[in-house]
Amino acid sequence: MREILTEIKEKALSNIKEVMNLDELEQMRIKFLGKKGELTLVLRDMGKLSPEERPIVGQMANEIRNEIEIEISTIRDMFRNEIKKAKMEKEKIDITVSTNKKSLGHRHPLLSTIEELEDLFISMGFSVVNGPEIETVENNFNALNSPENHPSRDLSDTFYITEDILLRTQTSPVQIRAMKEMGAPLRIVSAGRTFRFDDVDDTHSPMFHQLEGLVVDENITMANLIHTIDIFIKELFGKDMETRFRPHHFPFTEPSGEVDVTCFKCMGKGCDACNGTGWSMELLGCGMVHPKVLENCGIDPEKYSGFAFGMGIDRITMVKYGINDIRLLFENDNRFLKQF
Repeated sequence: MREILTEIKEKALSNIKEVMNLDELEQMRIKFLGKKGELTLVLRDMGKLSPEERPIVGQMANEIRNEIEIEISTIRDMFRNEIKKAKMEKEKIDITVSTNKKSLGHRHPLLSTIEELEDLFISMGFSVVNGPEIETVENNFNALNSPENHPSRDLSDTFYITEDILLRTQTSPVQIRAMKEMGAPLRIVSAGRTFRFDDVDDTHSPMFHQLEGLVVDENITMANLIHTIDIFIKELFGKDMETRFRPHHFPFTEPSGEVDVTCFKCMGKGCDACNGTGWSMELLGCGMVHPKVLENCGIDPEKYSGFAFGMGIDRITMVKYGINDIRLLFENDNRFLKQF
């Protein structure tokens, strides 16, 4: 048996030196040291040896196994180093190469629209405030006079983190925080991301952007709201743009309305884009702040009144730049973004 072991050793060491890659090396390991390998099969017959020969042959077998394993390990390290060296050579970047080619970035159309809106309202005397995207149910629904059975509270409409914490569905909680912290009088706008469950298509996304405004002071009326919206629309889209207010219902404002603007394609004459009405789709919602909302924020509704408005920044961006698919705003395709 000692002769057989010596023969296996010489054969293994010779074959291992001839392998060309890691796969062949692994096949050699299995061939000689695996469960059904040549050395393993020989060792299974050690029971046939005499008690005197058994420890001698066993020691010899272990030494041969160690020699084979060391040789395999050495060859394996060599192959791995060669692979690593080739990979580093392939991925090497020559940082000494100079180039005059420069690619300058620019504002995303959404960010440009947000900044333009904020600058416009700042020029009208508003302050810009921000708030967290993860909100409490209290600020997002309760303080805004949203009834317990309102559909927007459903799990199918809102992303809840816990029973009391959620991803804000609107930027209105920023108004709640501002009224609680600053009191009245107040004149603010807030812009940012909001989240509602929605199937993605060319006009809907579960993540979108809103800008909301709030004015609270003594003797604020619906006339102040209409005048503010008219100025905003004309400053943003042009002096020839007209507005149309339609009654609507929001739990946090009373009375409430939605605002349409002149069709951007036909400028009010009537066309296929506006179904001959001369008016574009609803651009924003607004209304007088509900007295309960003021009370919830510690403001006396007998002394103060206010108005609020909110609009989808994504929609305004699409109208402003002639974009027909909201998904283009979030795909980060340079071929699209370079147009702006």
